[in-house]
Amino acid sequence: MELYAYTYVGPEEIRRSVASFPAGTPITSASDLEVWLSAHPDALAEGSTYVVDLQGRLRLAPRRSEHVACAGGEEVLAAGEVRFRRTGASLSVEEVSNQSTGYCPDTDCWAAVALALGRAEVTAPRGFTHAVIFRRCDRCGERNLVKEGWFVCVFCDADLPAGWNLAPRRRIQIGS
Repeated sequence: MELYAYTYVGPEEIRRSVASFPAGTPITSASDLEVWLSAHPDALAEGSTYVVDLQGRLRLAPRRSEHVACAGGEEVLAAGEVRFRRTGASLSVEEVSNQSTGYCPDTDCWAAVALALGRAEVTAPRGFTHAVIFRRCDRCGERNLVKEGWFVCVFCDADLPAGWNLAPRRRIQIGS
């Protein structure tokens, strides 16, 4: 499967401030998720920070963690927020987004999220329950979150590009 690797595009002072933090916990099975959730009892109610690392593994950290810390400072295939739901003995994804202002991944990172959740034996929706569109303004260089299809920079009123443009990204192959 061909996916994109996203580099951190957020503030450098945030990257430096969390450089010594532990990376998120790899979740490669339903039992890994159960162990992580039992160690983080608030996660079912409030959600978690996640990344998909370059090996295609889901990594989780508490909700208010920085994505770059969860990723151990590395590139990611996806990043955002996730909330799980327990139904009887099984877990599924209740909500999932690509909302990460540190990596600003495009919505096409869903393929990596679906792959990681499938590998972890977690039932997922068909796509993001909340998809975020990020663009960098070509005029002022600021990162923008596009709302309601309005591709206009909130900082300088310039038109934003239709395609993702936050940083160069590279294609990588990963086994499914």
